[in-house]
Amino acid sequence: MTDALAERLDRLRKERDRDRAARALGTLDRVGRGQDNLLPHILEAVRARGTLGEICHTLRGVFGVHQPSVVI
Repeated sequence: MTDALAERLDRLRKERDRDRAARALGTLDRVGRGQDNLLPHILEAVRARGTLGEICHTLRGVFGVHQPSVVI
């Protein structure tokens, strides 16, 4: 990782409001278990500086991991 990238990531982590990110991810989890559109809640998680890994982890917790079926 370059020094510039490491510095940017470190700055982003320091600027993040952890409570806001946690609330956004919790809302995403709750909404994912219902019938509402997920996109606005995914965008809010991004705006709250939730990481891609955190967002994916939340959605995997709701929907599981895709297992392709094998048709012979």
